[in-house]
Amino acid sequence: MTKLENKIFAISNQRTFDEVCLEVFHYQYRHVPIYKEFCDYLKVAPEQIDQKEEIPFLPIQFFKSNKIYSPSTPAEIVFSSSGTTGQTTSKHYVNKLNLYKRSFRTTFKQFYGDIKDYAVLALLPAYLEREGSSLIYMAQDLIVESNHAKSGFYLNNLEELVQSLKLLESQKQKTLLLGVSFALLDLAEQFPMELKHTIIMETGGMKGRRKEMIREELHQVIGRAFNLSNIHSEYGMTELLSQAYSKGEGIFKPAAWMDILIRDPEEPTRILKNGKTGGINVIDLANLHSCSFIATQDLGSKLNANEFRVIGRFDASDIRGCNLLLL
Repeated sequence: MTKLENKIFAISNQRTFDEVCLEVFHYQYRHVPIYKEFCDYLKVAPEQIDQKEEIPFLPIQFFKSNKIYSPSTPAEIVFSSSGTTGQTTSKHYVNKLNLYKRSFRTTFKQFYGDIKDYAVLALLPAYLEREGSSLIYMAQDLIVESNHAKSGFYLNNLEELVQSLKLLESQKQKTLLLGVSFALLDLAEQFPMELKHTIIMETGGMKGRRKEMIREELHQVIGRAFNLSNIHSEYGMTELLSQAYSKGEGIFKPAAWMDILIRDPEEPTRILKNGKTGGINVIDLANLHSCSFIATQDLGSKLNANEFRVIGRFDASDIRGCNLLLL
């Protein structure tokens, strides 16, 4: 790990975050050609940037047509987004897989504790049916790290999944069921049961298999089926190396090296105050050798320094299979 990489994962307060954030911006301006071109096009003078709100945020669509990474180090893996037939998918060239692993492993531990305490059941059929999913990579790593005999992927075999859940419940085993929305709804409709020792975490995405639902409605349906008061959520995407998690009520908290800014939809360079709804800009400092400053097509609001809500997508954006439900 480089000195800057270690700085990122040592962030523990807002002041340090802001300092490292500016350091990462200058690093990426120098080393990521597409990002430099974007900043130059906007006539941004890097030496005049002294707070994170002034940093240019690269539109996420750039990942569909450009290789956004530092060419000095070859990419170890290329993650690709999901998409329906005919759509152009995003590609994320990841120079250092260890950064991704360190990011999601550390974040999971901060939010949920030691992965070895869990059985990890992954119900992600749409993602398993294609190559290049960063979510599948993360899930596979968590499954292996959990080192539990029942941890694993359950493609379309709901009966086997139900048997595993019942066994784990009888053993009072802490369990994480990570699932795509449409598959969790199938499970809820066909096999309702009471779960006392299981966390259900939805990753979003109807993938064209079902009618889109708002997150609140989805969680109510799943919660009733399994007698759970809270359904958890993961907010991440192909173009990022970090995640935010919600433990209920649709309120997300990001990793320590992430931040969320809300931009004015009419004036994209203007950052809105807390409580206002607009476009979600994500700062992901773990995405060091690509771009850490991304203007997503998601709509949301920031509640306070470290909590935010995701409301939906801009109308013109693609419906992708990751982490969001449309209004």
